[in-house]
Amino acid sequence: MVGEFSRRDGMVFSRNLSPLRISSTGNVSLFTPPSSPTSHPSSPLLTPSSSAVDLTSSPSCSSCPSTPFSCIASTPATHAPPLAFHEPLIPGLPDDLAEECLLRLPYASQAVGRAVCQRWKSLLYSDGYIAARRNSGYAKPWLLVLAFHKVSGKIQWQAWDSVYKSWHIMAAMPCKERICPPGFGCVAHLEEGALFVCGGMSSDMDCPMDAVLKYDLFKNQWTEVGSMSTPRSFFANGVIDGKIYAAGGNSTALHELSSAEVYNPADDQWHPIASMGTNMARYDSAILSGRLYVTEGWSWPFLSLPRGQIYDPKEDKWEDMTLGMREGWTGLSVVLNNHLYVISEHDSVKLKVFDTEGDVWKHVGGAPMPSHMALPFSVNTIDGKLVVVAKSLHMAIGTINVNEDGDPVSLIEWQSFHAPDAFSDFVPSHSVVLFV
Repeated sequence: MVGEFSRRDGMVFSRNLSPLRISSTGNVSLFTPPSSPTSHPSSPLLTPSSSAVDLTSSPSCSSCPSTPFSCIASTPATHAPPLAFHEPLIPGLPDDLAEECLLRLPYASQAVGRAVCQRWKSLLYSDGYIAARRNSGYAKPWLLVLAFHKVSGKIQWQAWDSVYKSWHIMAAMPCKERICPPGFGCVAHLEEGALFVCGGMSSDMDCPMDAVLKYDLFKNQWTEVGSMSTPRSFFANGVIDGKIYAAGGNSTALHELSSAEVYNPADDQWHPIASMGTNMARYDSAILSGRLYVTEGWSWPFLSLPRGQIYDPKEDKWEDMTLGMREGWTGLSVVLNNHLYVISEHDSVKLKVFDTEGDVWKHVGGAPMPSHMALPFSVNTIDGKLVVVAKSLHMAIGTINVNEDGDPVSLIEWQSFHAPDAFSDFVPSHSVVLFV
């Protein structure tokens, strides 16, 4: 499961999102709406496919120079300048009211909307429209899942529409083969409306990478941004106040790192921050109350106490994680309503919540995880609910009951979503949530 990024000067573009749409019930349909000029990037439903989609392969470009990155080339996106239109956006309505109507156009219908006329296309592609849609609350959450084929090791990002419960194949990330997917650091930057994929490991040489790719779901476009100052794999990362943090991880020769750094999208630069004080690779990490929590994980029986560190960006200072927190952190974490949960990989009761005052993890009662949810898995939140993606991309959404103080009482329901058969050989590695 290895591969190498390909680096190019400027923008990196990849093929359009496939028009293949797979419903949660496994039905597959191919959309063939009106095509758009190649000068614009396409959305998930825009360009009809001329052949079946190969879920286990990613394209490469043999003409590109041999660099850590490989090119997946397509025509760069160039937006046409505004034209002097005199016709209204919607006949019979003033333009400001028409724009309010178009802000409510679902993301899955954007391609059809851009095909209506040149003026609609110009508006729907504009940065102002995208920002207004997010700021007005009309954007809906989509779950982006990085998965790899368990036999070939080929990687593929999948996008799950939480409103229509359907899967879409995203534009291929600019990668060749021989990449270790779990080694990436993947975060959603809500202010940018983008996914960032940082670092990672080329597993044919066990070599960490410093590359950073940015993906805009609305434009279906990958871009190379500023590289990390230190190559890292299996490191902790997260977003705090609009900045991306990276800490620890493995360096060359698999030596663990103590260094940490922060990325500011405004200047596209990484800057060093305080060192953790101990060399540590990530098992899991979380952002809670504006601080970065890092744990290296554990094995049973304990040969040594598991380590954990907490970073406060306001003080630029690290401190040791409490003993109870790091000993009980036995799975992947998720933060919901300012509570830290862990879906345990080892306990018979799968869901735990951390009690800060008692420095203990408490089991959350209720129905167990559905039996088809096999390891490995990733966990996230959408609309105040837990979202777990497991092997073969089966999903379960959990609803947590809370008391009047907001403290969790029990997990009252798991709702299952079986993945299509086409995903049966895929294994999830990361998941993030973006709004479009």
